[in-house]
Formats: sequence, structure tokens, C-alpha cells
Amino acid sequence: MSRRFLVNTFIYTILSLLVPVFYSSSARAQEAHDGEAQTEEFDPGETILHHVGDEHQWHLATVNQHHYAIPLPVILYTASRGLNVYSSGQFYHGTGEHDGFKLDHEHFSAVDGSAVYDFSITKNAASLIISFVLLLGMFFAVANAYRSRVGKAPRGLQSAVEPFIVFIRDEVAKNYIGEKHYQRFLPYLLTLFFFIWLNNLLGLLPGSANLTGNIAVTMVLAVLTFIIVTVNGKKTYWRHVFAMPGVPWYMLIILTPVELAGVLMRPVSLMIRLFANMTAGHIILLSLLSMIFIFKSSLLGIIVGPFSVFMYLIELVVSVLQAYIFTVLTASYIGAALEEEHHDAH
Repeated sequence: MSRRFLVNTFIYTILSLLVPVFYSSSARAQEAHDGEAQTEEFDPGETILHHVGDEHQWHLATVNQHHYAIPLPVILYTASRGLNVYSSGQFYHGTGEHDGFKLDHEHFSAVDGSAVYDFSITKNAASLIISFVLLLGMFFAVANAYRSRVGKAPRGLQSAVEPFIVFIRDEVAKNYIGEKHYQRFLPYLLTLFFFIWLNNLLGLLPGSANLTGNIAVTMVLAVLTFIIVTVNGKKTYWRHVFAMPGVPWYMLIILTPVELAGVLMRPVSLMIRLFANMTAGHIILLSLLSMIFIFKSSLLGIIVGPFSVFMYLIELVVSVLQAYIFTVLTASYIGAALEEEHHDAH
């Protein structure tokens, strides 16, 4: 039953991407219609920035100078006109204007100059929804397997996920938070690990979105960790931040701002580390792939091909490594906030 639920969830997710009608840029289509056989020069910079950035359509491929993409919902609000909903395909042709709105470098503005609030489903937002559905399906399937197979050896998806759950529980949560408090925070740590890992893997698929390479996403994850640490911080934790025991009062003038800055820098480091590593990895991988098209059948192009495959395998390792690092650092920050006061025997 659980396996059927997971398979159905996966199929519905894929169909939700493929069912919408593809559309192509009208300017390129007109060129093909007029029979203008022009060879567009490959631009690696545009290709790389196109992948690591966000947009209001899901671009899939370019074939014979035709852009094939899935249009996404555009939801705009203005004080004068209220809520307006369109298909993004209406903005990706001609001048980029439609019904009094203009799309310029993925930013919407009103022709009359009024303020526009953009609540559109962009490529990253759509990828977030897809990962949410996949994670929910996976967790429900594994949970149902545990209920239906009590006392039996795990199999299928359950056997694939269980080693990671046990590893995060025993090697991360228990080690860094402690036996007394780890169960409270284990669900959050597991969610962090699988969410980051899954989106890192999805980002490596051709035509996918670079969700964990979006600093807004990593910022939300870091802020959630900061809130959990701040809310659960014990008296001992805050005493060591603002008034360290055994330190002369005049030294606190220097040390307290330093400790406070360290507390505030923790979420910033979490945010930037994940964002920078995933974005840099995608840029390096796409740069190597671009070199294949630039050098083509030359010796250098032939050499770059196998090296690109090697870098792709490295990125697969980095995807799980970054999820692990983010989870470990989160657990260590929570553990430091919950640490009990130590009394010296002397």
C-alpha cells in the first residue's frame, strides 16, 4: 500500500510538469517560419546564469532555436487593480508587456508606474512544491511500512531510508544534543537533512531548478535554526554570551560584543555556506559542460567530457555532504544552547 502511494505520488508529480502545453518564443518561431537559417552562437555565460537563477517559467530545452518551456502562474497585486492572474507565457514574447504589466529581467513592473507585489509561482517555488510532495510521500510511505511491518526486517524504500535516519539519530542528534533532549529536535534535524539532500539531487537533473542555490531558501533554513536555538537557550548559555563567569567586568566590554556577534553570525554562516557551495558547484559543472560545446570535437573537448562526468559524481557526493554539514552544525548550536552548567570540583 505504501509503495503504491509513493509510486502514484511520483507519477502525479511528473505529470503535473509534463501536462501543461509547451510554448516557444514567438520571435524565434517567426525566424524559423521565414526560413532564416541562422546559427546562434553558444553563450556559456547566459546558459550558466539561466540555470542558477530563478525565472517565471520552467525552461526545458532549446531545439533549433526554439525555446520549450512550461508556463507558470503569474500572480500580481496592485492597489488600483487588485489581484491579477496570468500565464507567464504571455510575457515571454515581444516586448514582455501584457495587460498593463511588464516583465524585465524577471521583475514585474506596472506600465502606469504603480507599485506591483509579485506572488507568482516561479521555477524555484514550483521546485519547492515538488520536493515537498516527494518528501511527504516518502515519509508517509516509510511510516506506513514501519506500522505494517512491526518486528520485521525493513525492505524497499524503508530499508533505503532507515540507515540515514539511524545515522542522524545516533551520530548527530545524540552526540551533539545529548540523550536527554535529542528526541525533541530529531524530527527537525531529519527534515533538514532530507530536504537539503533531496533538493541538492533534484538540482543536478537536466532542466531542473537550483533551489538550494537560492540564498532566500538557505536564509529561511538558517533563520529557523536561529529561532530554535534562541527560544531553547538556557540560562547558562545566555550567561556565557553576556556575562561569562570568571571574567573581570572590564573585559566584558570587549568579550560580550564578540560573543553576541558570534551568535548572530551562526545563521549567516549556515546561509552562505550552503548557498555558496551549491551555486559554485553548479557553475563549475556547467562551465565544464559548456567547454564541450565550445571546443566540440577537438582534443580538449574530448578530454573535458570524461572530466565533466567525474565532476558530476563529485557533485553527487557534495549534495549529501552539504546536507550533513548543515544538520551537524544545527545540532551543535542546539546542543550548546541546551548545555547544563558545569561545576568544577575544586
